[in-house]
Amino acid sequence: MPRATGDTPWWAAHRHLHRRPLLLARNRIKSAIRAYFEAERFVEIETAALQVSPSNEIHLHAFATELREADGHTARAFLHTSPEFACKKLLAAGEERVFTFAPVYRNGERTRLHTPEFTMLEWYRAGGTFEENLFDDTIAIFRTAVTETGIAEIAWDGVNCDPHAEPERLTTTEALARYADLDLDRLLNDEGGGDRDRFAADLEARGLRTAPDDTWSDLFSRVMTERVEPNLGRGRPTLLHRYPKSEAALARIDDDDPRFAYRFELYAAGVELANGYDELTDAAEQSCRFEADMDEKQRRYGERYPIDPDFLAAVEQMPNAVGCALGFDRLVMLATGARRVEDVVWTPVAPFEMFAGDETC
Repeated sequence: MPRATGDTPWWAAHRHLHRRPLLLARNRIKSAIRAYFEAERFVEIETAALQVSPSNEIHLHAFATELREADGHTARAFLHTSPEFACKKLLAAGEERVFTFAPVYRNGERTRLHTPEFTMLEWYRAGGTFEENLFDDTIAIFRTAVTETGIAEIAWDGVNCDPHAEPERLTTTEALARYADLDLDRLLNDEGGGDRDRFAADLEARGLRTAPDDTWSDLFSRVMTERVEPNLGRGRPTLLHRYPKSEAALARIDDDDPRFAYRFELYAAGVELANGYDELTDAAEQSCRFEADMDEKQRRYGERYPIDPDFLAAVEQMPNAVGCALGFDRLVMLATGARRVEDVVWTPVAPFEMFAGDETC
């Protein structure tokens, strides 16, 4: 099968020799993180990648396949985009603290920060607290990685971050006011969404493009991506929290203000590393959110994924819990000073051309 001219494969000896120190650092970081979780009395688990539903996120695209039984019956199946559903089923089963280094699969994603197959570190604490246990776990894991490599300063695309500095805690309301001159409270209604036309007008007045079919969530995502996120994690890590309800499909609603939900993200040098929730345990509410998201996915992309009834049943039985998903490859990339995530993956996914090439002999 032909290879693009000038593209050296990852397994070429001279290229592997350059990558090998980064890969060995990856192993050390993984071992150190395992030691952290073991000290915190977590159980390491392994989740099946083949699932009834890959997830019910609007903008994530899964790899679909066919499950075939011995008698010839077939059914549609998916490679998961996150081990979250399986982890929460284990919480419902009685596990109290679990973590996993899970291979996950997302179609249509390949950049310096993305690859179609990558490793997600996820962990869940039954009965844990959001702004104590979960924030503390996330920062401890982040510092474990950079301590293991000894890196003094993280740098990404000209943005620097001291990984050992005290993290900044910033709400989305504060971030939008600081970096986009927007009043999020004014833009939100009681349902955690808002006046889409007012939001669009505010963005256009600030030089941001909009489209006629943009939803309120699209506009929120655009201003976050273009104005807010590049400024997060500058100088020190940022814990961005208190997201609008509409932007936190699997999170519990804020007790003090139902327009917001208990969700946070960790940023370092402008790179998003982790996404955490105080987990939703209302199965009826979860089902409504999934249906609405799949309706939007159908409208936007012409496809929808099934909703896993077992997952909703597990949510009904699940204890109060907090959980976080962290891009392990990104963490290793920043902790080693690598240029892209594929530099710290032992066997990267082959280039697209290798799949699409001429198969004739």
